[in-house]
Amino acid sequence: MSKRGVVGNNQAITDRLLTCRQRLYSSLNFGFSSSYDDKERKWRCGDIEMQKHVVHSISAFLGCISAYTCQDPLVKDTVADMIKALEGILQCNSDTVLIIAAKVALKLVRDLPSSLLQSHVLHLIQPFSSLLSSHQVKVASRCANGLNHILSYLSLKEDGVIWEILKETNAVIHIINNIQIFSKGMESIKHFQRMASLLRRVLWRWPPSRYHVWNDAELLRVLEAIRVNPDSSVKVAVLQLYSALALCGNGAERLLENGENLLKMVVQCMDSTQPPSVRIEAFKLAQLLAMSEQRCSKMMRLCCEPIVKAIICGLKGCGLSGRQFAKDRISLLVEAGHLALITRWAGEHHIYFWKLGIAGVLSTLLLRKSHKAQQPPHSLSMEELTFIADEGSAFIWEIIVGLVTHCGEDFNPEMNGNDVFISILICCACMTFVESVDPIFEEAANNISSCLASRALLMMIYSPCKYIASQAQSKLSKALKAEGKRYLKSFTDYLCYVSSRDEYGRPDERTFFSIVGLTCYSGLPQYQKYVLQSEGIKMLLAFIKQCLKNDSHLGRLSFASNLQNIFSRWTCCQTCAEDWDGGGILMLFGLWGLAELIHHSGRMRNHPDLFRGQMEYTEVQFINKLQEICSDTSIPGLRWYAAYLLSYFGVYGFPSRLGKRIGNALGEKENTDMQLILKNGESVSIHGVVLMVQCPSLLQTVELPLHKESSDGSSVRQYTESAKKFKKEVHLSSHLRHQPLVKLLEFVYLGYLQAGEDLVKSLKSFAKHCKLQPLLQMLHRNRPKWGMPFPGLDLALALDFDGHTFSDVALEAEATEVMQWTCKFCSVLVPHMHVHKVILWSSCDHFRAMFRSGMQESRSPFIKVPVSWEALVKLVDWLYSDKLPTLVTGCLWDNMDERKKLKELQPYLELCWLADYWLLDDIQEHCSRVINSCLDSSGNLSLEVLQIAARLSLWKLAETAVNRLGPSYSRLRLTGEIEKLDKDLADMVRVASVRHSQDSTKCKLEE
Repeated sequence: MSKRGVVGNNQAITDRLLTCRQRLYSSLNFGFSSSYDDKERKWRCGDIEMQKHVVHSISAFLGCISAYTCQDPLVKDTVADMIKALEGILQCNSDTVLIIAAKVALKLVRDLPSSLLQSHVLHLIQPFSSLLSSHQVKVASRCANGLNHILSYLSLKEDGVIWEILKETNAVIHIINNIQIFSKGMESIKHFQRMASLLRRVLWRWPPSRYHVWNDAELLRVLEAIRVNPDSSVKVAVLQLYSALALCGNGAERLLENGENLLKMVVQCMDSTQPPSVRIEAFKLAQLLAMSEQRCSKMMRLCCEPIVKAIICGLKGCGLSGRQFAKDRISLLVEAGHLALITRWAGEHHIYFWKLGIAGVLSTLLLRKSHKAQQPPHSLSMEELTFIADEGSAFIWEIIVGLVTHCGEDFNPEMNGNDVFISILICCACMTFVESVDPIFEEAANNISSCLASRALLMMIYSPCKYIASQAQSKLSKALKAEGKRYLKSFTDYLCYVSSRDEYGRPDERTFFSIVGLTCYSGLPQYQKYVLQSEGIKMLLAFIKQCLKNDSHLGRLSFASNLQNIFSRWTCCQTCAEDWDGGGILMLFGLWGLAELIHHSGRMRNHPDLFRGQMEYTEVQFINKLQEICSDTSIPGLRWYAAYLLSYFGVYGFPSRLGKRIGNALGEKENTDMQLILKNGESVSIHGVVLMVQCPSLLQTVELPLHKESSDGSSVRQYTESAKKFKKEVHLSSHLRHQPLVKLLEFVYLGYLQAGEDLVKSLKSFAKHCKLQPLLQMLHRNRPKWGMPFPGLDLALALDFDGHTFSDVALEAEATEVMQWTCKFCSVLVPHMHVHKVILWSSCDHFRAMFRSGMQESRSPFIKVPVSWEALVKLVDWLYSDKLPTLVTGCLWDNMDERKKLKELQPYLELCWLADYWLLDDIQEHCSRVINSCLDSSGNLSLEVLQIAARLSLWKLAETAVNRLGPSYSRLRLTGEIEKLDKDLADMVRVASVRHSQDSTKCKLEE
């Protein structure tokens, strides 16, 4: 068409648009109320015919809009009025009008650009949401579709307003009702897809919506019935809904209650016979279900081999033809790869990964990174190759890390033909490591792939599998060749630079690569001597000190963001245990490298100059710091390697805060009830309950008669589990000497012992006899196995049947309400717990003073504690395990009524007061933290807590509650809720409100 023709055609379009706009406004003007301010125009017309006419006019105007005219000022100026008119019309009672109005409103939000609608479309959310309950399915379906379109592009800034509308209109409930209608076969697949899609979007965007959905048992039954529908689009919708529910950790737990049937469906959907869209969504759901080690273990118990087989097929690209889009193939590879990261946890699934050929699959994927390699038929496209090189290799290396870390010592790769492919993987890791050294140090290039490959190589070098470890050491040594020392110097020079900086900053990939590289070198026999001669130990001491000084909490994901679970930012209520390397990965590798160098340098006494002239630490300071890491850090890997390092300084075991407390009783005669007697007649007085938990092999028992009486003459409840009595005098073997026994008791009470090399041999024999495997590991200085739980001290077993044998006192709680009370150990009818004086004496100055006072209370079999039964249970938990039970969190807490919340908090308030009175600082700090995290600014909970805190004279806690209530003071006055407080407390809230207002004003002025 000629230029003149185009101009003429465009002019015709504009003329038509102008005409339709004039007709539209001639009808709109009858419906809008008169106002001088156009922004406040409201739709007032209730006439059905006029409403129909307006809707048809809007439809005609929309039909004139094209890509060419959508940015025309005529269109832009009309959007607001059309939306206001539809907002009013969609609130009418005529089904006929609603059907056509919903259709036109859907057309408007679907066809017009979001840039035109953004500032006005919020007005349609309320009518769309309200009409989800319409008995006219067409209306409900169109409104769901329209609402979904609006939510897809509205700014997150509007989330609060939108969520209030959705709550007010009960949108989620109405969507669920529509889904249930479909399950009865009454509506079309299209209707279900629209409702499911909207519900999925709401669940993703607003976490508070999730609880009411996953907690709807009827909906879960409905979805179970729908998921058997053979239509692939229905399967996709159901899988996406399940995934949205599993974003909530509690929702995932609920889904796995019927885990066997659900996982069977997921595995079927991951099968290579299914369309790619179904498989991809199934892999996503499996990832969400397996986000915690606990849930992953449950999945593996129920459906291990089929899940692993599906992952292998996904990584291979099975079931995808060459005609299918590369996008589907990449998506499938990504999702299967992310699910394969379950290898980071130990378990039976590792056996199936090796058995089903994971080594071959991963080596093929890595080799395809090379453009030089000849590609087989139907090979990956250049787009896929680029993906694998840039992103895919990240999860490939991470899968390899899990596989080589958790395989057994005697794992034989030749059994399933994995040896060749393992060699390929090792070679790939070695070559990536070597090729990355020069670019990193000469160009200062930060390469994430290099970091992950180096970590994989490190795990190969130190793998529990002898075959993998020896192959990795050999191949890396060959790959380094003549440049090995130069590369090593680059690592040490950079780490020295990092350690000497005054401003540490955030560690980068180069720091990560350097510390991992040095730790790799520490595992190569050819280079260990050279690292030591280069003062590698002193350099690592400085690096560790720098890490501690800057308290850098960086995990592996800090250096590989593309390994981050894509769902993480949207999840809630996920109570995942901390990763073994946690947030201290740099210090972990520093401790690891230092331990390896010290191990290969000989015994510490041969190196008296190790700390001589050190600016970083003295030996005593370093030992104290390692003990602090064991006691105060929650990261298992750091605690293990700190304990491992301590063994080279003559400290064997696992220091802990509880051990430090119980250690107060070591050597004390008070409350001892057992004697260990050596062959030569020497004896040691001990506390039987501590020995029973920590070293039961030393105890000797005699059978009890079936009936006995308690000390007060009452009949004791019979229990077969503890039909035995421990001897009060235990005669030990003639081979055992006094000094090893004393040292072993150090471990029993403290959780660790200190001994010179001359005692280690006899202690090894004694520990083996006593079946103290963790201590034996430290005495042999065996390297910690990745993922192994840290064996901290825990005396909770002393509260069980066997522990009752040694009980010499009971703690009695206040009876706060009428309750049926029975004790499994005695017939006393008041709430109480049978405990042990040695535990109370060791952990609490109040009890120590009481027992030493000589007063009647110190000899009483019952001690009254002025707290409720619930608070007493938590107190005893802390005394015996150094842990306090935690409150339920997330949506379970948020959806609990205020009365129940206060009941859950009450024990922590009581303990906070008791801890203040008994000087138990750790308990008080923990309880205050729990209470503060639960306070809100709008509900009654803060008011109640404030009153209780004031009554118990917990003024610091009261001040926190007052500050939370301050911003809501005006509302509390209007509702009369402030009258619950006495005058002084109300004045405190008023003052906090004034202070909050002043601070807000100051911030605004500064901005």
